[in-house]
Amino acid sequence: MFRPLAAYIGLRYTSSKRRNGFIAFISASSTVGIALGVMVLIIGLSAMNGFEYELKNRILAVVPNGELEGVSQPFDDWQRTQNKLLTHPEVVGAAPFIKLNGLLQKGNELKAVQLRAVDSEAEKQVSEVYRYVAQGTWDSLNDPANNRHVVLGRGIAKELSLDLGDTVTVLLSQQSGQSFKAPRRFSFTVSGIIHLSGQLDNNLAYVPLSAAQDIQDKAFKADGMSIKVTDIFSANRIVREAGNQLDHYLYIRSWMTSQGFLYQDIQMVKSLMYVILILVIAVACFNIVTTLVMAVNDKRADIAILKTMGASNTLLRLIFIVHGGINGILGVVSGTILGILISENLTVIIKFIERLIGHEFLSGDIYFIDFLPSQLALNDVLVVGGVAMIMSVIATIYPANKACSVQPARELGNK
Repeated sequence: MFRPLAAYIGLRYTSSKRRNGFIAFISASSTVGIALGVMVLIIGLSAMNGFEYELKNRILAVVPNGELEGVSQPFDDWQRTQNKLLTHPEVVGAAPFIKLNGLLQKGNELKAVQLRAVDSEAEKQVSEVYRYVAQGTWDSLNDPANNRHVVLGRGIAKELSLDLGDTVTVLLSQQSGQSFKAPRRFSFTVSGIIHLSGQLDNNLAYVPLSAAQDIQDKAFKADGMSIKVTDIFSANRIVREAGNQLDHYLYIRSWMTSQGFLYQDIQMVKSLMYVILILVIAVACFNIVTTLVMAVNDKRADIAILKTMGASNTLLRLIFIVHGGINGILGVVSGTILGILISENLTVIIKFIERLIGHEFLSGDIYFIDFLPSQLALNDVLVVGGVAMIMSVIATIYPANKACSVQPARELGNK
């Protein structure tokens, strides 16, 4: 059977049973180092992709892409404004809202919240919060017979010990001139509980738009309009253009104002992870250089004999590139396989560890989710594996060139 001579000799050197034990140890260390670097980089990037996915599909599915809020003039006819906003080619949804700042009370427990009064049907155009109503129904906000319903986050319900069907009191401040009066009290029935598995569970509370209009006892219909756009990363521009279409003096906000720091943090950590972990792979590749330099010194006599038999410098380089490249291949392949397996099961593994030690790594009270997500991307696997392989091959060039400098007469003459 035909075998390329360089590959044959390089593989023989790698699998030789008479290898120097210390060289074999350094060689194994370089393989393990590359495997660990590749594995950790794939897992880390998958986790960052997971956070980015959850941000887009969980947080930004609930938080409006943009808001247009009147500074001094409310929206008296929000349906007309909605139709006008939808004429913008990059606006795909618009819905009215009224914000009510107050306290929720049950018994002696109080919770400060910002109630968001919405039209339940129109809100579906700009938010998918209705998909996360774990108990009760979102459509309860559209009950024509009774508009005193509230749909709130699980964190709020847990803090106030509220269950579906319970009555909760809403306290709203009222000001008269320079003095404050006793807060107004309104009773609402809990008709839905939202479960987002994160910080938003402690902040979200929705009531019908008609209830807020009754409470405020004003003629206007909405404080502002929520907007959904085609490209969330162009939200600043699109929301500004949509706002300029209206004849209102507006506060213009996009999701980048309230949640943009999360996306920027994820991108920054992802970039740093590339740099730091590629340096880890580079350190492992230096072990390949050490291994091959020692192997060249150990095989100087063999190299001299090959040269006397007519072996070219190119052949000698290829022999040691193959010899060192095997470490890189084994490290990249094993690290990639382990990285893929762990990334695909990362959430389950972390949940198991949390149950084992009785401690949560991500608390929903602090972070926007309470679990470690993972989203494996083929592109990341190919880039990490390719870069690690290229670095492994580059690491073999100096020792391979060193093998070509062996002088047969000097080496064999000393034997």
